[in-house]
Amino acid sequence: MAKNLLIVESPAKARTIKKYLGPDFTVKASVGHIVDLPKKKLGVKLDESFQPEYQVIDGKKKVVSDLKKAAKKADEVYLAPDPDREGEAIAWHIAQQLGRPLEDYRRVLFHELTKDAILKAVASPEHLDEHRYDSQQARRVLDRLVGYQISPLLWKKVRGGLSAGRVQSVALRLIVERERAIQAFVPREYWTLTANLEGDQPPPFAARLAKFEGKKFEPDNETDTMAALNAVKDGEFLVGPVKKRKHQRRPAPPFITSTLQQEAHRKLGYTPKRTMGLAQRLYEGKETDQGAVGLITYMRTDSTRLAGPAVEEVRGLIAQRYGKDYLPAKANAYKSRKSAQEAHEAIRPTSALRTPEAMAAYLNKDELNLYRLIWNRFVACQMAPAVYDRTQAEITSGPGLFKANGQVMVFPGFTAVYVEGKDNGNNKNSQDQKGLLPPLKEGQTLKLVGLDPKQHFTQPPPRFSEASLVKELEEKGIGRPSTYAAILSTLADRGYVKKLKRNLAPTEMGLVVNDLLVESFPEIMEVGFTAGLEEALDQVEEGSRDWRKLLGEFYGPFSQALDKAQTGMRQIKGQGLATDVDCPTCGKKMVIRLGKNGEFLACSGYPECKTTSDFSRDEKGNIVPEAQPEDPGVECETCGRPMVVKKGRYGPFLACSGYPECKNVRPLDENGQPGERPKAEPLGEECPKCGGDLVIKPTRAGGRFISCSNYPKCRYSRGMPVGVKCPQCGEELVEKRSRRGKTFYGCDAYPKCDYASWHKPLPTPCSQCNYPFVLEKKTKAGTKIVCPECGADQG
Repeated sequence: MAKNLLIVESPAKARTIKKYLGPDFTVKASVGHIVDLPKKKLGVKLDESFQPEYQVIDGKKKVVSDLKKAAKKADEVYLAPDPDREGEAIAWHIAQQLGRPLEDYRRVLFHELTKDAILKAVASPEHLDEHRYDSQQARRVLDRLVGYQISPLLWKKVRGGLSAGRVQSVALRLIVERERAIQAFVPREYWTLTANLEGDQPPPFAARLAKFEGKKFEPDNETDTMAALNAVKDGEFLVGPVKKRKHQRRPAPPFITSTLQQEAHRKLGYTPKRTMGLAQRLYEGKETDQGAVGLITYMRTDSTRLAGPAVEEVRGLIAQRYGKDYLPAKANAYKSRKSAQEAHEAIRPTSALRTPEAMAAYLNKDELNLYRLIWNRFVACQMAPAVYDRTQAEITSGPGLFKANGQVMVFPGFTAVYVEGKDNGNNKNSQDQKGLLPPLKEGQTLKLVGLDPKQHFTQPPPRFSEASLVKELEEKGIGRPSTYAAILSTLADRGYVKKLKRNLAPTEMGLVVNDLLVESFPEIMEVGFTAGLEEALDQVEEGSRDWRKLLGEFYGPFSQALDKAQTGMRQIKGQGLATDVDCPTCGKKMVIRLGKNGEFLACSGYPECKTTSDFSRDEKGNIVPEAQPEDPGVECETCGRPMVVKKGRYGPFLACSGYPECKNVRPLDENGQPGERPKAEPLGEECPKCGGDLVIKPTRAGGRFISCSNYPKCRYSRGMPVGVKCPQCGEELVEKRSRRGKTFYGCDAYPKCDYASWHKPLPTPCSQCNYPFVLEKKTKAGTKIVCPECGADQG
């Protein structure tokens, strides 16, 4: 019987570790957190120094019971959740549930899951870190106080189902303020004048007018530009001083969490959430020819520190693969941010010798793409700089001074492996070749090929992409790298932001919620205040600040603002947002209503006037009502009234103008023509609730579900089975629809089993690992069939 019990939070991590510890260890997984604050109440005792009321999470009682049984049989219990605040909290909660004295537990920190690292960490365990746990508790309670007390206010004032968050709402403010800066932007006209020249030898080159009559040349109109052109066009173009120098470009540091999310978005198009999910799998271990092994170090880190042995290994690889010229005399070192936890390492391969080519057979496409990105960045960070020859020449003609710049790479250095991406979407290495200049010497006369005057306009600031927003959050100290993916996902899930050409823009709901929160909670919504709280939480972790006092200092002003907001916050629900748009029917002002299917314009004279209209906003944020749809000329077959075109959550449809007296509706086909109402098909089974016949009913969104034929007297219904058993519990997987109308596939035993997938399961075993089913993934590039277990493409 095993003498020791080691507990991690992930089953995949448990499988990797178990292979290296031998028979003396039993390895169990908690499958994430086992306790949390309750869902249906605040769960914080405000009058007892903010004591959290933790309870075992629904569905985790069996996990806790199994851990307790295993702990009773073990001499020693090792707690090995992730080496960060969240992992420390999981370790403490497991310890408290198992019931042993806290000092009896061994805390193990795995920064990478390789054999040597695992054995070394288990051989030198630490004690539970109370300060780190307190920091996580403080963050959890802060987030609960804000979320659970402001969100109900939004339900009352705006609409049900909304949420506010201590960090998420500040991130939303950044997006909203950027959008309004774009709308308020006034383009400024400016001109440039470029001379296209030739020397004694090729190539031809361009020089831009930098000074005119001794002053910087910055014309804002065509007249001034043409005056300068006329003054220089007949002059002799003479080469003035020519400056040549070497320029070195150094490699970027190895990845930390935030920079990995940014680069994966720029280069691979991955969202932060997707990036972190893939990184988690690479860290927890993949089956290779060497057995299960973690391929990267821990992926939640803000430190650029690298372990000495890893650096020595990669330097050897660089010398062997690329040559000694690519290896600097001593290892490159990088400075972390002041708040970085230097106990962690940067994100790197656990071995540089596991090249992407060698790992290709064990990883699916997405995993391999991310692994290659991490491997390339790590190798490049220890390589020699790229070297360029830069030339700048001054050229005169009459009262004009032109400047020409040229750059050519003379040694690629680290760029042979990796070049950092750009947020503007141009990831090509534009610095390598800025234009070649021919041999030039002072006093040389050049031939004028032509003068090119060009009009330009200044551009507004760009919308945030997910990558640039992560960068902004990090630079301003808002949140922590481990929270960025969740912040972005929540903003999208709540309908506060939308994507326009891969960039983030606030929705109408996002604008409303942001404005209400800024008006009622100005301090909480301040970027500086939120960043200050992050520093305070760091101080709690360092042991220099008491977490309960921190919560007290926050809650006093917050509770006062909350009391004022109960009566002072603007009421949107039932009233709408006022606009300057006139109702086309009665002339009264229209208001913006926030419906469950989106925002729309409605007459403020409702119910006397029931005019509504969809709308959009122009580039300045002004409301533009959509043109009213043409009369379809269709008569309601139920009551004889004319039918009108309405827009629902699944698109346009026909509805009787006599609503609500007549609720008849009809679909519209792809061409906008009236279609027939979908008919139900008999299933051949009895309703378990009333004994009636079950039928298969189509939905307006193109899906299907099973319902009782006695509806509405009997409201029994269930999802449509897809012919695949749930991999977690063995029940049927069925087709379902989310609140926002998107089809997904989940277990019929929900809520007892929470298995779900956005991709349709197909009852075909995997051709590689024989997993019982595969998934049909539909993307912009087309449809592909992949295995959910091994990731193998079935095409």
